[in-house]
This record gives sequence, structure tokens and C-alpha cells, in this order.
Amino acid sequence: MTDAGEAGEDRQPDAALADAAETAITQCLNLGADESCLVVTDDERERIGEFLYEAARDVADDVSIVRYPPGDQHGEEPPAAVAAAMTEVDAFLAPTTKSLSHTRARSEANAAGARGSTLPEITERVMVLGLDADYAAIAGHSRDVLEQVGDAEEVRVTTEAGTDITFRAGDRDWLADTGMVHNDGEFSNLPAGEVFVSPETADGTYVVDGTMMPHGLLDEGQELTFEVEDGQVTEISDDDIREQVEAAAESVGDAAYNLAELGIGTNVGVTELVGSVLLDEKAAGTVHIAIGDDAGIGGDVEAPLHLDGIIREPTVYADGEVVDLPSVDR
Repeated sequence: MTDAGEAGEDRQPDAALADAAETAITQCLNLGADESCLVVTDDERERIGEFLYEAARDVADDVSIVRYPPGDQHGEEPPAAVAAAMTEVDAFLAPTTKSLSHTRARSEANAAGARGSTLPEITERVMVLGLDADYAAIAGHSRDVLEQVGDAEEVRVTTEAGTDITFRAGDRDWLADTGMVHNDGEFSNLPAGEVFVSPETADGTYVVDGTMMPHGLLDEGQELTFEVEDGQVTEISDDDIREQVEAAAESVGDAAYNLAELGIGTNVGVTELVGSVLLDEKAAGTVHIAIGDDAGIGGDVEAPLHLDGIIREPTVYADGEVVDLPSVDR
């Protein structure tokens, strides 16, 4: 649980949170007056949930909020009653401590026609920073990147820190997360801005030098190294992350070691990494690679974790051609 000092440092002015919540409800969700909306939150994100609830109430009458105790792991399913409620509304927002993005509850809600966004690990600071953005521009940058990588047989990522890994999407589609969820069944993270794929396989080495839980923002010079063979993570240099994966493997076996995702950040409004995976993985000029569950993003592996690691200053190649990545000065 966040201690009092951390909570005080993160606490944002009411007006700023209200503006960010309005962006989420009106620009990103495009909630209609005659629609139903559900806010799903937990004990540690209740204040954010309340601002989203109030913003939704300014637009529509059929608005509800549910709260439950925080989960233990990203990708852990919410209580059954919460999952059921998500399938019965037109739209949902889920500001939670542990991510609901890669859960059956979220995917089943979308399959039932609900559109919505998850806000995993969202803090008040991240909400204000990440939603102060031009989401139409983010959508444009995402389309540009998608055009460059969408049909590639191989995508390779390298960095001066030692990353050299090649991904093959196979029959799986690259997707864009733009934050704009206006149609039935659409889904996005908020804050948004990435193009991503769940590759059929991958081989090589990647070195995380940006942000990765449980560490948050890595210190200068701190690096986490992962070896990948045939789409499976075979070596993890960091003890804490290795222990998380090993714990998940006790229940799902090798699925916990699945190389789940390659993502490319497209949000030019994120001008610095702040230690939040939710925000930092969207930063233009970065890529992120994830371990674990990919069933919610076009793959076929179910696991009780999805661990993203953000990589700074990558060079990305699509079938040997350098991809022109959106970027900002940092």
C-alpha cells in the first residue's frame, strides 16, 4: 500500500484531476447521455475512480462505481460480480492498482459489446500528465508506425545497451492503442499511445534500462537482461523479476515465460519517464517488451502476470528497413 508520504507527493489539485477525468469521459470514451457507464476501481485508487464517476455523471444518468480490494498481481481476475457487471454496460473505465488489461473479465466485457479503458497502476500525477494530450495527434503517430511495421515478416530491435532481438508476428496482427474508444467492443489503455503485437515467436536478447516493476524507474546505469529463445524467456538477470515469473510458473508452467508483447510508444506528450509502466510504455521513442499473458492482445497464452519492460533509445527495423519512430526531446 502507498505510504502517507508517497500519497501526499502524488496528490494532485482537484481541478486538474477533474479536467483529466473529463478528457477520459468525453474525448477518449465519447460517452453519450443515453449510455450506461461503469467505473471499476479498488481501495488504493478510489479517489481517481470518484473523479471519473463524477465526470461520467455530468454526461449520463446510468453511471455506477464498484470497488474491491487490490489484487496481488497484474492480470489477476477481479471478483466475479465485478466481471459480470463489466459485461452489462455500454462503457467502462478501470483505474486499478493491478492491471485488468490482460484478464478474461476485460476481454469478455469487450466481446459483449462494452467499450472501455483500463488505467492500471494509475496515480494522480500520471493521470494528469498522461491525459493532458492531443489524442487525435497520438492516433496519427500510431497510424504512421503501424503502416511501417504492420506487414513486416520480421521486426528487429537493437540498442547500444545490448538489446538485439528479432520478432516474428506470423499470422497475428499489429494493433494500435490510441486512447479513442468510440465503437462497441473497442479497448484501450489510458494514458494511451502505442502500436503493439503479440508475436508468434522471438529470439535474442533485450536489456531493459527504463522502467519495469517491481523496480519502477531504473537508476542510471541499471540494466535488466533477458534471453529469449523460440518465444520463451530462458534467462532473467534480476532476482525479483525472476521470482515473480517462477511463482506464476508454479500454477501455469512454461506459459509464465512466454514472450508476450512488443510495443512501440507513440505518445509525444510524454516527455520523460516517471517510473509508471502505464505512462512510460507509451513514451514516443521507446519500445517495451513483456513477459507472460498475451491472450488479451491477440495471442493464445494465459498466465497470471504480464510484465512490461521499457527500453530507451531503440532502433527498430521492419524487414531490414529502419522504422521512423515519433520522438520528443528528453
